[in-house]
Amino acid sequence: MAQKKLIRFAELETFPNVLQHPKNMQGNWHAFFQNNQPITLELACGKGEYAVGLGRLYAERNFIGIDIKGNRIWKGAKTALNEGLKNVAFLRTQIDQLADYFTNNEVSEIWITFPDPQLRFSKMKKRLTHPKFLRLYQNILQENGIVHLKTDSPDLYNFTKAVIDLYGLRTIADKDDLYKEEHLHDELKIKTHYESLDIAQSNKVHYLAFTLNADLPKEKDEQLKALFREQAPQ
Repeated sequence: MAQKKLIRFAELETFPNVLQHPKNMQGNWHAFFQNNQPITLELACGKGEYAVGLGRLYAERNFIGIDIKGNRIWKGAKTALNEGLKNVAFLRTQIDQLADYFTNNEVSEIWITFPDPQLRFSKMKKRLTHPKFLRLYQNILQENGIVHLKTDSPDLYNFTKAVIDLYGLRTIADKDDLYKEEHLHDELKIKTHYESLDIAQSNKVHYLAFTLNADLPKEKDEQLKALFREQAPQ
């Protein structure tokens, strides 16, 4: 396995659709893609199933999968290259460093698909829908830019709903049991490797779409913390 990872890391260095901790990318993504199409991010993308899947569906848009694990990114990047998806790229970095790579209003949408729900109360700030991260997204999203969450974790789903309510954000879609919907849009049918594992064993997939249309005052973070103090394992 270690040898396989080393081979993949070496290949990543040659992939034109993979950028690893690049410099001076703020405001330059349209130049990278050589077009002015809207940019969508898949955060903590893992093997990049959503970035690739969306790239197949929407040739008129650009997609960037972001993850720190190069071994995982390799799969999506390889698939995109093999299929000639020039509108799909991958960025290797930490999510909390997004501001180093994107400037104001550069991103139109963000997808968060089956992230680690960080169930321990002490790790609440590591949840990718915690206000700590939403503030980062707000800085790079265009006005009325959409954040999408797909998760099989009822804890993360309910936590995100609480964040939306507490901070006065606008909900666009709220599906407690996504696959029970009769008419499901193609972009919501894309499945990731982690979804197939059914780690939460909830037999449900939850979906939220919302905009960051309000201020996210840090003073409210303590209220959020108090709401969940007794609801998760310590």
